[in-house]
Amino acid sequence: MKIIDAHMHYFKSEGFDELAKLSGGENTREFWQRTCEENHVVFSVAMGNSYVSPSRFGGVTPRLIDLGSAGNPFSCEPYNQAPNVGYCLGVQSEAITKENAEKTAQEFEWYLQRDPHCLGIKFYMGYQNVYLYDERHEPLFELAKAYDVPVAMHSGETANHHGRLRYAHPLTVDEAAGSHRDVKFVICHVGNPWIPDAIEVAAKNRNVYIDFSGLWEYRLTPAREESLAAFQQYIRMWLTYQGIWDRILYGSDWPLIHIADNIRNLGKIVPEKYWERFYYENALHVYGRIGALLS
Repeated sequence: MKIIDAHMHYFKSEGFDELAKLSGGENTREFWQRTCEENHVVFSVAMGNSYVSPSRFGGVTPRLIDLGSAGNPFSCEPYNQAPNVGYCLGVQSEAITKENAEKTAQEFEWYLQRDPHCLGIKFYMGYQNVYLYDERHEPLFELAKAYDVPVAMHSGETANHHGRLRYAHPLTVDEAAGSHRDVKFVICHVGNPWIPDAIEVAAKNRNVYIDFSGLWEYRLTPAREESLAAFQQYIRMWLTYQGIWDRILYGSDWPLIHIADNIRNLGKIVPEKYWERFYYENALHVYGRIGALLS
């Protein structure tokens, strides 16, 4: 079965290097390619993490990916990345103002115009103390509509204590999605721990999708896998209740997780008859540029 990983990271940092070791791997381009081959991952969507993209128009620049090419492992230019990795442009919401919002959209458009591997826009709500539906984001939503690319939003718990959870609640996506019906929105991490809320927002709004990245971390021992059973059944119950099998996406949050463990355990949430949609087809629909890259 072919798999598209709709949420991972392609970013060189000490923190991610350590998380990769805890997951039984390495945070390197070469290790990721081997992992993809071993697990039939034909394409992956990386969330922009780097802060070093150049300014061209005087706006707030997007966060890119920077695991880099074999010759330059710290390059921040997406053009140097692997052909089976696309990326979302990361947004630094707190730095955007009414005055620079349009110029910021120009900074993002530069990549959307030129790089077919540029697949969407990622908002880091919770890490950035701004609501998704804030007026400063309007030019970016219009850009997503114009280029028919999705808007992904971090939702749920954060990895540090600096942010504020109220900004990361999945119910905030309802505000933005309701006002922008022509834009696809992705609630990342199933809004964990607000899982029923995230599923309800997707059930209500046909333009909202959910990725299942980051529900657990590291290499899972048999005991840890067993302890997840009630959690997995809880999520499956809500998905079954709403029946939104056409709007859920496989995601890993690599390098935070061992990929084989993750694929196997997410398969316990989604009934096997929906695996093709979950692991592959839904991502092709949401991240529409992937189809041309695969062909």
